[in-house]
Order: sequence, then structure tokens, then C-alpha cells
Amino acid sequence: MKKIKSDPNLYFDYRDVKTLQRYVDSYGRIEPVAKTGLSAKQQRQLATAVKRARHLALLPFVSK
Repeated sequence: MKKIKSDPNLYFDYRDVKTLQRYVDSYGRIEPVAKTGLSAKQQRQLATAVKRARHLALLPFVSK
């Protein structure tokens, strides 16, 4: 995955599954900051969005 330049206006929405899938690996885990290149605030927003999407069954908890 290519690191994204830190964009202060970047916002993660739990309904935007295509974007969230870029930050989830093949096992269903959220990628670490070292790989995504996001700021700490953006990484927390990403984690919250992924967890909400999982809870609403938009993303799987575990991938086979």
C-alpha cells in the first residue's frame, strides 16, 4: 500500500466501504500507522469507522 500524504481534510466515513477496504489487510485487521502513513488523529478516525462498518455488517470481522 502506498503511503498517503498527510491530508488535514481527510475524513473516514463508515459507509464508504471501498475506502475502508484499502486500510484493512487480507485477514481483516486494520493496517498500522507505519504502513498507512496517517496521523494519529486520522488513524483513530479510521479505526472508529472500520469498527462501525463491522458492527453494521458492511465489513467482515474476519476474512478467510
